[in-house]
Formats: sequence, C-alpha cells, structure tokens
Amino acid sequence: MTPISARVPDPRVRRLAATLYGYAFLSELVLLYPVYALLFSDTGLSVWQISSLFVIWSASSILLEVPSGAWADAVSRRLLLCLAPLVSAAAFALWVIVPSYPAFAVGFVLWGAGGALASGALEALVFTELDRLGAAGRYARTIGRARTAETLALLASVVLAAPVLAVGGYPAVGAASVLACLLAAAVATRFPGNRTPAPVSPAPSGAARTNPAATDPPAAATGAAGEPEPEPEPGEDDLGWWASLRAGLAEVRADPAVRSAVLLVAAVTAVWGALDEYTPLLARDTGVAAETVPLLLLLTWVGVSIGGLLAPAGERLGRRGQAALLGFAGLALAAGALLGRPVGFVLVGLAFCGLQLASVLAEARLQARITGPGRATVTSLAGMATDLTIIVVYAGYGLVATAAGNGVAFAVAAAVYPLVAVLLALGGRRRGVPAPGRGGQRAAAGR
Repeated sequence: MTPISARVPDPRVRRLAATLYGYAFLSELVLLYPVYALLFSDTGLSVWQISSLFVIWSASSILLEVPSGAWADAVSRRLLLCLAPLVSAAAFALWVIVPSYPAFAVGFVLWGAGGALASGALEALVFTELDRLGAAGRYARTIGRARTAETLALLASVVLAAPVLAVGGYPAVGAASVLACLLAAAVATRFPGNRTPAPVSPAPSGAARTNPAATDPPAAATGAAGEPEPEPEPGEDDLGWWASLRAGLAEVRADPAVRSAVLLVAAVTAVWGALDEYTPLLARDTGVAAETVPLLLLLTWVGVSIGGLLAPAGERLGRRGQAALLGFAGLALAAGALLGRPVGFVLVGLAFCGLQLASVLAEARLQARITGPGRATVTSLAGMATDLTIIVVYAGYGLVATAAGNGVAFAVAAAVYPLVAVLLALGGRRRGVPAPGRGGQRAAAGR
C-alpha cells in the first residue's frame, strides 16, 4: 500500500472523515434539544420532577458508559454506532406519543443508553481506523472537526425548533428529531468494520507507524473503494465482554500515562461542559433584555466551533503550550464572567474556544497512549469520569451561585484550569509518552 501523505490523505481517510462528520451532525440535529424542558412543563411537571429527570439521565449515562465501552471492544463498534441513534429515536418518539412523567423517565434512560453506546466506540473506531491506514496523526483534526459539526447541528436545532414548533407543535418537533436519528443510523452503516492494522510498506520519515497492540482481533479484507469494509468474523483470539472490560480497567490501573490521560480528559472537559448549562443565567445577569441573551450565547457557540477547527494548529503545541492554553482560557473565562457586562461574553467565547481545543487535544493524547485491546473501554472510563466530575461541578456551582452570584461561581470553577495547567506543565517530563504529531508520527508527548 502506498504510504499516506500528511497533506493528501488516502481516499479511505477522506471517506472515514466524511462519514464521521455526517454522523456527528445528524446525531446532534435534535430539534427537541431547545424545547424539551418546555414539553415537560406544558405536560404539567413541576420543577423538582424535571430536575429528577435530569438526575435519571445522568445516572443512566454513568452506569452504562463503561459496560457499553467493553461491549464495543468485544463485538462491533460499527454496530453500536448504528444502535445508538436508534435507541435515542425511541426515546424521542416515546416523549411525544405518550407525554407523561413515566414516559419521560424511560426516555431519558434510553437517551442515556444511546449516548453511552456511541461514547468510546466512536473515538476508538476512528483512531483505530486512522492508525490502520497509517494516518493516526490526523486524529486530532478529524475529531476536532467532528466536534464542530456537532456544534453546528446544535445551532441548527435552535434555529429550526421555533418554526417547526409553530407549525406542527411538539409532535412535529419530535418527528424531526426521530428522523435525524434514523438518518444518523443509516450513515453509521458506512463506517468501516476493519479492526486490524492494514499491512503497509516501509514508511518514510513522517509517516505514521501502526501500533499492533492497540488493534482488535483479525478482520476480513478491506472492501472495494467507496464501500464500507466488511465486518470481521469472530476469531479464536476475540475478547468477550468481560475480558474486554478487564483489559481496559487493567490498562488504566497499570499504566500511569493512560491513567493521567483519562484524568486530564475529565478535568479539561467537565468544568466548561457543566458551565455551558449556566451561560444563559450569566448572560441575563449582564442586564440585557431577554431577546438579547441568545445573541450573547451565540458568541460562546462560535468560540466552540472555531476551537474544534483549530485542532491542526493545536497539535503543534507541546506540553507547555497546552498548559499555557488551559491557563489562558481559565483566566479569560473568569475575567469575562466577573465583568458583569455584555462585552464580557467576548472573553467567555474566547475561553470556550480555547477549552474546546484543549478538550480535543486531551482526547487525542488519551487515544495515543492506549496500547491494549480495550480502547473503547478506556475511552468510556474517561467519559464516565467526565460525567461524575460534571455532577460535582453542578453541585458546587449551585452552592457558590446561591451565595455569591453566577459571575463568582463561573470564576471559582474557572480557577481549576490554571491549576490543571500547572500540573500538566510539570508532570510526565521523564516519561516521554507518545502523542499524535503532525504527519502521523508519534512524538514524545512531553516535548
């Protein structure tokens, strides 16, 4: 096979990326997102009932995150990516067909299960396939653009929800959400099914090396160009669910590099992910009219979108560069929140841009450090750690905001990032742990 150029990727790499972007966009094009709280309220639910639904949602995601990751390592990651939007579609259909507290609760369990099925499996499939094609160095930019596609889908949901709701009410919004999920499942069938590295001829300097230890059981031959590769047949060396779970847990427990990467993903992603839920309250505290709040929030979403697109540039940052990025983003977030004026959201948007980029780089660092067969399991452990941290941030935010206001609560939470930046800059200097670099070559993460 001809080695893949860093500038002109193999057609299979481009096809994988296009499938990923389409899947990411359709999975998040859920018109119920901006109005489901209204649906619950209009059905007659009280505030505490709505809050209890959010707890059910979070609990189902946490409980199913790691088991689903082990399942992805044991069977077919492509199969799980097909199932995930179908389970979510069932949740949305249930909400609008039988609107009631029990239906909403079951729907949130299904929605949490759908998210858990895709979490871990998606990142593992993308990294493994890029590595198989000698393009592991493109992981950060590829997953960064996928995050931007998700953000654009959320923005489209906000824009489309109002007119669709006005025309057809909640049933129309629910039907549109189900349709998007069905389309996402259809796109998922285009993902490749290979789980072993493709044989490559000796690669020149700058080309990616394949990591045999990070691959899965033997797969069938690659399909024809333009067609998804066939799903591998189970072999004698296939790991079952329990063995996959144990392999992933053992790698995190035994390898400090992997363990630190898991914790970094949780620390970087959880805080700003939780704070995003409170940005409308922060915007309202600036004194603007209610109709102006969405315009301020647009600044944060633009920042998130740009942050995902900056992944190729972010890959050039070393450990200290990424630490500086985190520290700057935390200070900008705190300053913007404490200003208490609309102009402060320029800083908040800038901070979200940096934090989205830092999150993508942290995910890429984790994927590069995993060497065992439980890649999806380890990735799901990072997802579970993130979910647990988010719950802690929710609780802490409520206490601080009640006592001192939203601006102070944002600033206190943002203070975590300079601390993480210091730990990142000082840690791991002697290990030289590999991380994806430009052109696909694994360079020392501590450079």
